[in-house]
Amino acid sequence: MLEQIIIVIHVLIALSIVALILMQQGKGADMGASFGGGGSQTLFGASGGGNLLTQLTAIFSIIFFVTSFSLAIIAKQKAGIGAEPLLLEVEVPDIVVPVVSDEPLSGFDELPSFEEGVASPDVMSNEDMLNNIPE
Repeated sequence: MLEQIIIVIHVLIALSIVALILMQQGKGADMGASFGGGGSQTLFGASGGGNLLTQLTAIFSIIFFVTSFSLAIIAKQKAGIGAEPLLLEVEVPDIVVPVVSDEPLSGFDELPSFEEGVASPDVMSNEDMLNNIPE
């Protein structure tokens, strides 16, 4: 509930800052006033509203910073960042280590040999692979 209130205030302050900045005169606006046309067209009279608009912009900027900071703190608390470290328990399987022996393995005394130019029964040529594509 508190987070939603802060978000609403945050958005309203942001819109207010944009409006205040758009209402302020730029530095080049004083040049036109020196030729006689600027004083009667200002929103806050001939003296202008520079001080009031500047002060409101500063106040709203501070409020915007405070709401941004408080929203960051709330998000951090919701995410649980900075709390206890996450410990994962992983079961490691037994590792099989091969044993090197000088004795030949039984049953592998004679390995089949293939003549040069004759393909192994497990090896297929590119043409055979292309011909055996299921449709």
